[in-house]
Amino acid sequence: MPRENSDTSSDWNQRQRALSRWDNEGGAGPDGPASDSECETERTAIPDLTNAELVTLRIRVIALENLMISLLATASDDQLRLAREMAGYISPRPGFTQHPLTIHAAAHMVALVERANHFRDSES
Repeated sequence: MPRENSDTSSDWNQRQRALSRWDNEGGAGPDGPASDSECETERTAIPDLTNAELVTLRIRVIALENLMISLLATASDDQLRLAREMAGYISPRPGFTQHPLTIHAAAHMVALVERANHFRDSES
């Protein structure tokens, strides 16, 4: 039996609002982005990730890390220098303190470049 459209009207409305934001760059109008008070009224709760979603996300991150290492292994010295410099751009918003996760992210970026160097040396 064919499945009927199970979308409720609120699901449809929510999808339409999201798509309309894509069309106008996240709600930016002629006077710039929408104010925080306007965004607050449209915020919806984001459900927690399930265990299966977390496992899938970890798998994808591992794959992306290894892909980046393979690409960095063939990068020029200037590109490797730029990748290391980019780690320094991970910083909190103005007026906020550095969060341990951003510190770890920057260190991880540099570690990826170093891991790629291992494969560069072995090819020569």
